[in-house]
Amino acid sequence: MRKVLIANRGEIAVRIERACLDAVITSVAVYADDDADALHVSLADEAYALEGSTPAETYLNIDKLLDIAKRSNADAVHPGYGFLSENADFAQAVLDAGLTWIGPSPETIRALGDKVTARRIAVQAEAPMAAGSDGPVESAEEVRQFADEHGYPLILKAAHGGGGRGMRVIHASREVEEAFDSVRREAEAAFGRGECFLEQFLENPRHIEAQVIADTHGNVVVAGTRDCSLQRRHQKLVEEAPAPFLTDDQRTTVHESAKAICREADYHGAGTVEFLLGQDGTISFLEVNTRLQVEHPVTEETSGIDLVQAQFQIADGGTLDVTEDPVPTGHALEFRINAEDVGRGFLPSPGAVETFTAPTGPGIRVDTGVRSGDTIAGQFDSMLAKLIVTGVDRSQAIRRARRALAELEVTGLPTVIPFHRAILEEPAFTGEDWLGVHTNWIETEFAERIPADPAYNPVIASGGRRTFNVDIDGRRVSLGLPAALLASLGTGSGSADDGSDAAEEDTTELRSPMAGSLVKWLVKSGDEVSEGDPVVVLEAMKMESTIAAHRSGTIGDTRQQPGDKIDADAVLTVIE
Repeated sequence: MRKVLIANRGEIAVRIERACLDAVITSVAVYADDDADALHVSLADEAYALEGSTPAETYLNIDKLLDIAKRSNADAVHPGYGFLSENADFAQAVLDAGLTWIGPSPETIRALGDKVTARRIAVQAEAPMAAGSDGPVESAEEVRQFADEHGYPLILKAAHGGGGRGMRVIHASREVEEAFDSVRREAEAAFGRGECFLEQFLENPRHIEAQVIADTHGNVVVAGTRDCSLQRRHQKLVEEAPAPFLTDDQRTTVHESAKAICREADYHGAGTVEFLLGQDGTISFLEVNTRLQVEHPVTEETSGIDLVQAQFQIADGGTLDVTEDPVPTGHALEFRINAEDVGRGFLPSPGAVETFTAPTGPGIRVDTGVRSGDTIAGQFDSMLAKLIVTGVDRSQAIRRARRALAELEVTGLPTVIPFHRAILEEPAFTGEDWLGVHTNWIETEFAERIPADPAYNPVIASGGRRTFNVDIDGRRVSLGLPAALLASLGTGSGSADDGSDAAEEDTTELRSPMAGSLVKWLVKSGDEVSEGDPVVVLEAMKMESTIAAHRSGTIGDTRQQPGDKIDADAVLTVIE
């Protein structure tokens, strides 16, 4: 290989560009309109416009990507993660164009990317697993039939998904219809295919995975294990390597099962075999991700293996430098720095990055695709950067992480940094023994511990107006004021006895807590709802959020249509 087209954006594109530099390979970047000034564009040897703004128009457009590969004279394609990285049709199209595909074969991607087929392969490899559907489920009624046999809770997953998208846990029959529709919508939007399947859901498991690299000469190596249990919406926030608190037997099961699955699937390239570890110690196969993972740096730091360089080597027909599972050295933690408002339920929060100041010092690595002044677009992923911290052991890694997160500064938009700082003070995470952190821990045991930051109030940030009812000479009138003015008044020193009545906010209005697009109304005008009932689904940064009724009453106008753009603090409807 001499010239690699990177079919991706952001920090993973930057990561691959730097690997190309080390390997003396020319890098070719592509970019959507909003990414024209992005870091990955400026760092590449060459860059080409995809001419569009949505994922479908740009990073998911196979014809455009192949045309740029031809125009640039690239001889290989690296898909990164997300987008088309697990799309077998894209891999085949790359090969049909006479280019090198840096990843597993299309046949392997197709087999393992379909989670139903992947389960069958895992059965043949005698890997442990929970009960699941024999094939894709075609309707909500099929979900109920499975529940009649196996019981709740269940988890519904996009058959061709990944990255935590297209997944819903179902605890009762009343949740089935909306969960089925939502998973199909998310899967179609993120992966281009809406098929989904079912599995029994393990209550409060840990998420354990094995990083596999396999060449075309029969060598299959587990470069290390990772624990990725700290998640929200089934998407990881903190990862670490090696996975702590495993028994020798559990670690052996993970290693051997992962290698057996890869051999059964004739796997080559870098990939990840994921498992759930139940509270009773049982291990259940979850899925195989046929690509590089977001969390690959923690394995690199503890194994000494550059996984992107290994991908280049394997795709070029070479033999792995390491043919036995390496013994991990030290301990590494990765913190995903996402543009999400922790205090408002991890709401996606696109916007401008005013400043980005990275920490430095021993054991610190920052992988990022943004700089101060960049804008984080709402149509792409919410991750700005990854902070990777390595120590001689887990205790030192945690101490260094506290310092690094104290030094890390991102201003201009809310991020998950307050969560990361808080989690490093939690005994459930920092203890010397496993004390109960699991994949649902954030939602069930850590929710609402971090207050919303008033500096990032979506009302103020949007520059919107708020409507209040006030009494003037005994007459009730409605008064609309700019949010910024109200914020400044709120910081004044006026006293309660200044002779004026406090303004009352118009509480009939259901407002959007974020900017995004409207996906689906769950009610219609005139419906009666109770406080907490789901009303409308919004989407931002490739994540759906259900907005609930803030009061009981009758739904008013629902004129906004699916696909309409919604500003933060925009009035969605009124509830009289």
